[in-house]
Parts: sequence; C-alpha cells; structure tokens
Amino acid sequence: AFWFFQFPFAATAATIVSGAVAERCRLWAYLSYELILVCFVYPVVAHWVWSSAGWASYFQATLELDDGTVIDNRLFGVGVCDFAGDGPVHMVGGFASLAAAWVLGPRIGRFDADGKPVDMPGHNASLTLLGVFFLWFGWFGFNPGSTLGIAGYSGLAARVAINTTFGAATGALTTLLIVMGLTKIQTGKTVVDLIMVGNGALAGLVSVTGPCGWIEIWAAIPIGIIGAFVYVGSSKLILNVFKVDDPLDAIAVHAGAGIWGLIATGAFATESLVATGNNYGFIMGGNGNLLACQIVIILAIFAWTMGIMVPFFLVLKKLNMFRVPPEVESAGLDVSHHGGSAYPHEPETAGSGVTITSDMIDRKIEDALARQAGGKGKPTLNNL
Repeated sequence: AFWFFQFPFAATAATIVSGAVAERCRLWAYLSYELILVCFVYPVVAHWVWSSAGWASYFQATLELDDGTVIDNRLFGVGVCDFAGDGPVHMVGGFASLAAAWVLGPRIGRFDADGKPVDMPGHNASLTLLGVFFLWFGWFGFNPGSTLGIAGYSGLAARVAINTTFGAATGALTTLLIVMGLTKIQTGKTVVDLIMVGNGALAGLVSVTGPCGWIEIWAAIPIGIIGAFVYVGSSKLILNVFKVDDPLDAIAVHAGAGIWGLIATGAFATESLVATGNNYGFIMGGNGNLLACQIVIILAIFAWTMGIMVPFFLVLKKLNMFRVPPEVESAGLDVSHHGGSAYPHEPETAGSGVTITSDMIDRKIEDALARQAGGKGKPTLNNL
C-alpha cells in the first residue's frame, strides 16, 4: 500500500516537466525522461527526506542508552521537515523542468529580434481553471493523505486540509491583486489574468505542501501570500532575465514555490509539532537549525536533479531525439503526432485526416520569423 501511495507522488514529480516543454518536445523524449525521473531521481530524494535511514530525514530513529543518554544523528539535531513533498515532488519536478526548458530552447516566435518575449497566451482560460480546480481537489488527497492514516490522525489530517485550503485561496487572491496592480502600472488598465490567478492558487498549494503538517492554521495565510509573490517574481525572472520559455510556468510554480515552502517550514514550524527541543521555526522562537536543514536539502536536491537531468537532456538533444522539427512544431503536435486537432473548427486542421500542406507550414513559420525579426529586413526560412 505504501509503495502504491508513493507511486503517484513519483508520477507527479515527473509529469510536472511536460508543462515546461509543451508544444515542441518529442513523445519518445517525454517517455524517456519520465522513466529517468520516476526510477532514479525521485526515489533517491524521497529516501533522503522520508526514510528512517535517510541522511537528512526527520524520521531517523534516535537511540537511548541505559544511562539515559540519547543519541540523535539527525541533521542539525532535527532533520528535514517536509510533510507532503515540496522537496521530493515539486522541487524535483521544477528543477527538471528548468533543465528541460533550458536545453530544449524556446518555442518558435517566443522572443523577438531584441530578445523580448512575445505574448503567446493560452487558448482557453475556462479549461485551464477547470484543471486548476481538479488539482486543488486532488491536493486534499496529496496533503491530508500524507498522514498515512486516519485512526489517531484525524485531528492532524483536518488541520492539514484547512492549511491546504488557506494556502491555495490566499495564493490565488494575492496573485490576482499583484497582476491587477502590475497591468495597471504597465498599461494604465486593470486586467484580470485568470490563468495567472490559477497558477497563483497552485503556487499557494505548493507553498503549503511542505509545512502543512508542522504549522498552525494561521501560518498558512502568510505562507500562501508570500508564495504568490514568489511565483510572480520567479515567472518574470525566468522569462525576462533567463530567457527560458516555460509555457505553463511549471518552474515558477513548483521549483520557486517549493523552495519557499521548505523555507517557510523553517520559519513557521511550531515547537509542539516538531518536538525536537529548540529546533523549530525561527519566527516561532526556535533556533536556526531547522532552517539550516531546509537550506541544505534545497541545495542537495538542486545538485542531484540538475546533475542528472541536464546531461540527460543534452544527450537527447545531441541525438536529435528531443525536439520536433520546425515544420512539425508550426503545424502543431496534435495534428502531426497525435492524429487529430485541438481546433477542429479551423479549416486548416479540421478532422484527423487532413493533409497539412507545405504552404500552410511555411506561412506559420514565416509569421513567427517576422515577429523575431521585428521588421528588420525580410525574414526567410533560412533564418531557422
């Protein structure tokens, strides 16, 4: 039963990456990196954090000698406190997304000739938000389910569920206000970006995933609020500074908010719930040992995940197995790879048996190149 419980955790860490490589990644590359993440990357980190034999684990057994001396070999005397997977799930998936999107490169037309991002909005905000609510609902299995039982744990599970709700709600509302403020400053108009609000809810959920079992209910509110700022800031940084194209903001939501969630545990974890002397949240009056544990595991997960996934993605790229050809990307993977179209009402792609002509493909590529050139000369397919 425990193996099966861990199986969807591993699958979640792996599927996060699909958002960062959307619209340009080959199917077989997707299957291969899923295998590496599920079989090699995630299990090692999960062992570090949750196993009684993990070097960073809070759950390492202590030994009491006959003379009353207690031997505690846990990291900094406390170990890493990660209740439901900010590190093993979200940071592993988020860092793997960073490696994948960086090696794969941006979508055609994502940046203009000056390197400025070109807006490529999602096609359906309603479906996006429906997916967000599916995830939000599923999180009530993810977080309260991490109590690993209900008999004797009902009070803990209830508090975790409330913390999960508060984290998501405050993350969404704070992101809404941030985006409205930014668009007002930049354009003079107040715009409600529902897709970013949905991602803000997910960022709030990720932010509270690690600390949800170690904190009091009130602490979930500031954790969700700060998580929204971390998400929006990370999203802008990744796109505008690092020039990494992440269509679904998987890096900002999972790596960014995941890092914050572990740090938040080191800040807000309460003495009674951690129960390791003075090794609890520093904001709550504890020393800095728990925070030190959280920072160490963040660095370890980054090194382990990037150390495996960057070389793996570079090998896929070298073998020409990672990215689809430009003409396939422009035609759309639904039509070219999956036998159908997401937009059957469009004459160019209606039905699964439609033939995509070279003129149609060339026109789409030329349009993208024209945006990249920014009007500086006539772009051609030779510029690819």
